[in-house]
Amino acid sequence: MTATTPAPEQQTSERTFFGQPRVLANLFGVEMWERFSFYGMQGILLIYLYYSAARGGLGIDQGVAAGIVGAYGGAVYLSTILGAWIADRVVGAERTLFYSAVVVMCGHVALSAVPGVAGVGLGLVLVALGSGGVKANATSLVGSLYDEHDERRDAGFSVFYMGINLGALVGPLLTGLFQQQWGFHAGFALAAVGMAIGLAQYSVGRRRLPAETHRVPNPLHRAAVLRYVVLAVVAVAAVALLTVVHVITADRLATIVAWVSGLSALVYFAVILLDREISHVERQRVYAFVPMFVASAVFWSLYQQQFTVVTIYSDERLDRSLFGWDMPVSWVQSINPVFIIVLAGVFAALWTKLGDRQPSTPVKFALGTASIGVSFLLFVPMSGGGANSAPLWGLVVVLLFFTISELLLSPVGLSLSTKLAPARFHTQMVALFFLSIALGTAMSGLLTKYYDPKDEVPYFLWLGLAAIVVGAVLFAVAKPVRRLMHGVH
Repeated sequence: MTATTPAPEQQTSERTFFGQPRVLANLFGVEMWERFSFYGMQGILLIYLYYSAARGGLGIDQGVAAGIVGAYGGAVYLSTILGAWIADRVVGAERTLFYSAVVVMCGHVALSAVPGVAGVGLGLVLVALGSGGVKANATSLVGSLYDEHDERRDAGFSVFYMGINLGALVGPLLTGLFQQQWGFHAGFALAAVGMAIGLAQYSVGRRRLPAETHRVPNPLHRAAVLRYVVLAVVAVAAVALLTVVHVITADRLATIVAWVSGLSALVYFAVILLDREISHVERQRVYAFVPMFVASAVFWSLYQQQFTVVTIYSDERLDRSLFGWDMPVSWVQSINPVFIIVLAGVFAALWTKLGDRQPSTPVKFALGTASIGVSFLLFVPMSGGGANSAPLWGLVVVLLFFTISELLLSPVGLSLSTKLAPARFHTQMVALFFLSIALGTAMSGLLTKYYDPKDEVPYFLWLGLAAIVVGAVLFAVAKPVRRLMHGVH
């Protein structure tokens, strides 16, 4: 009996949370509150940056503001590398998750308490660093609850996904109301309170996690500690210097994050594949992950435009009038989580019922990538009108397709990264999946500069068709990719 495979009588007693281990509830609890604070803040972040001072904002150029949001989102996922490395080499996944959640809370406090650009800079850096640690390790901890051949695995990740989307639903609703009534800093303060609640509930239940989550899989030798401390100091000093001499500027942030994400992914793949201690099967499984990484990056470059183009679209093009009342812009961010909550259980039940007859992971990735392309094509019939001319129901349909696409790819991708991971790189393989999201999210900020509300059709048409083509190519190579996966479905 392996350390991650409980005895039959233990499995029976554990199946008390939607048919999943009970400890799953604690993990999606901390992620739920982290998502509450993350999406609540992000729902009002872009408009805070480009709204004029008279409206409580900072008055930054809209294109630059969208690039900052894209860069920040990419940095969140890029920082999963650091969070995964600390977990695998220094303190273990469980402690890294806890300390990262504390950093997230401090970031939201900075956004709410420190005025102006200084508060944005400090707050977003802390939230990005902390969220990266939370995301990589929460996913890894969920994966530790299942054996790689446990057919509950994908369903468990879907249930986990449903739970965290409760936070993504409520966060923008409440922070949007607070922002509308009492200003942006009140909305940011509410996000900080949400993260504090998440920390409190996680502290109560963290002892029930499997013992291996407290261990350090590949401990850092004491002799190497000083070297890494020096490297960290040099890296921070280099960033500070490049900022002072205006090499790192607000309008270049998304480009920088995209390049760093892409190069980091190449280095990570090389480090894992060249490691002499991984087996032939493990190495081939990593090769199988490469086309899924590419498809994932394409998917997220469109999907994450919910926080860039779709936010601008909602502010300037969407008719947000409900019975004579204009709903906050941030409320649009809660439409997708509603569909997630409704459909995640449906997808989880479907994958469970189909068992080994369900579509393979490469096919799911192909369908998800093509579906997000269809989502963009659905914008085309609503294009060409003036301000406040796009119907709310039309955007709801678009976001329904966003959700279907997400459920085909995102929870499946999280699960896949833990199934294909070599034993020595378990958490860091999860970080590789998040690197694909980092690259895609940064690209979503870069692509925004090509969006013109007065001539929308080319933008939505070409991006939609490009994603469909990528999905079709992945579908065509699904069988050879499956062979490289060596039995992992």
